[in-house]
Amino acid sequence: MRAMGKKNGIWLKAYAGTTGVLLAMNVTKAKREGLLGFAIERSGPYNNRRWLRGLLRFDPPKGKTLTPIATKKAPIQKFRWSDYSVYPTTYYHYRVHGAYGNPGKLRLLTGGEVSVRTESISEGEHKVIFNRAAAASQAYQRRFKGVNPDLPENEAARRWLSRGLREKILAFLERATCKNWALDMAIYEIELDDVVDSLLEARKRGADVRIVYHAKKKRDKQTRDNEKCLKRLPKSAKTARKTSSIFHQKFVVLSYVGSDGTKFPVSVLTGTTNFTGNGVYRQANMVHVVDNPQLATEYHDLFNFLFNGGDARQTKKYINKNDPITDARLQVIFSPRKGFGDTQKVSSILSKARHNLIFCTAFVLHPDIQKALVPEQPDNVVRYGLQNRKKFIRGVHRIEKFTVPACLNKGLEYFLKESFAKQKGGIFIHLKTMITDFTTKRPIIITGSNNFSKAASRSNDENMLILCREPSVADTYVTEMMRLYDHYRFRYNQKEKSGRGVKKRLTLVEDNTWTNRYFVEGSPQATEREMFCK
Repeated sequence: MRAMGKKNGIWLKAYAGTTGVLLAMNVTKAKREGLLGFAIERSGPYNNRRWLRGLLRFDPPKGKTLTPIATKKAPIQKFRWSDYSVYPTTYYHYRVHGAYGNPGKLRLLTGGEVSVRTESISEGEHKVIFNRAAAASQAYQRRFKGVNPDLPENEAARRWLSRGLREKILAFLERATCKNWALDMAIYEIELDDVVDSLLEARKRGADVRIVYHAKKKRDKQTRDNEKCLKRLPKSAKTARKTSSIFHQKFVVLSYVGSDGTKFPVSVLTGTTNFTGNGVYRQANMVHVVDNPQLATEYHDLFNFLFNGGDARQTKKYINKNDPITDARLQVIFSPRKGFGDTQKVSSILSKARHNLIFCTAFVLHPDIQKALVPEQPDNVVRYGLQNRKKFIRGVHRIEKFTVPACLNKGLEYFLKESFAKQKGGIFIHLKTMITDFTTKRPIIITGSNNFSKAASRSNDENMLILCREPSVADTYVTEMMRLYDHYRFRYNQKEKSGRGVKKRLTLVEDNTWTNRYFVEGSPQATEREMFCK
């Protein structure tokens, strides 16, 4: 949901997702004079009023760590901010104030105000939820001292990191309430006992349960882990998808079963999340539930083909024949396929972006997609991007690149030392998501299991969901992807001199010169300021 308000020459626009609200501000030329920043107050359920908080202040921080401070005392010196202390399906009212006067004696001028309702994770055709994961690592250290969330006694840590993502997966499985329902799961990594418990409970209720899982022809560690976790399911309910590449699928189809045993798919759960501790708790991931029978049927048809033993070569032929790539508003594109048609489709969407583009990806991208994401020559598209490499994050702002460590395992000034908490590997951002023109009414969302690589198109089993012209869904994606982006961009600015340095970034500017870069015609900052508040 989006809303915009203006008063006294100060604008406020809100983009509400499920667990975050992105706020954009703007001011007239006259109200820029003497502007020391923005103070934002929020009213929530039961008329609970509070000031949003930040970390920077006019005076250097006292103590060894940064602590949040109310924006009425230390205003925001940016034209974009986010509130991640919200809940789904809840009304919130925001009011922005321009801060003037002196740092020790601020005068607040009331600006625009808006009312929004956060998106639902239980209603509507699309339900999207992101976990907290690695982006909240400093907060995790403060709350849980870096404990391993896999240990049985750390359930509170698991719930906090999951932020409802695990519960959403289990709730989807619980929709198979009796013999009139069926669950068909295709998964790369399954290591969580509670997921298998839920499948077994569905079977006890009479539901038909089937699963296709990754298995190497020469058994690898993941094959052994999958087989160990699925040991309790009967052989008739599971099929090993033996491949020389990887069976990278992550989807579950819910079907209604008619009196004659015919299955009628009604919903599909897809996304980027493997059913593992890393996938649910540590890596940045999401799930997307679509209650759309036509789309669910496309997933279900492929599942049936795989469950009945289709090998890699047969699968590629099946997909090329039965899964055409179109310009439909909602479609799934499967792989492996011939000719890199999925890659060409993504590259075409990215090259047609006219206003903005945000992406979060992992691993090495196909060269055509990389070129479309970040062109060699500057253009008018504002870009925010994160690409995960082992143990570090590469970010993109427009076409400028920056790099930060994924984990502060040696600490950083004013930051707590972080730990990997027994994470396997160094992938913290596991998303495969791209959004074009998200501030418009015609955004395009690309998500799923596909890593946008050569292998993902040519040899892996993958799915890619493309959704067009759904601003409310895009708002949920964008608020969470910007959370990740801002998190790592802030770390970069703290650590690198080219990012304006530690000392310059840990205190607020005592006059309005902080606004200068936002009013240089044609600059990325000026473009962003105007774009978000249209």
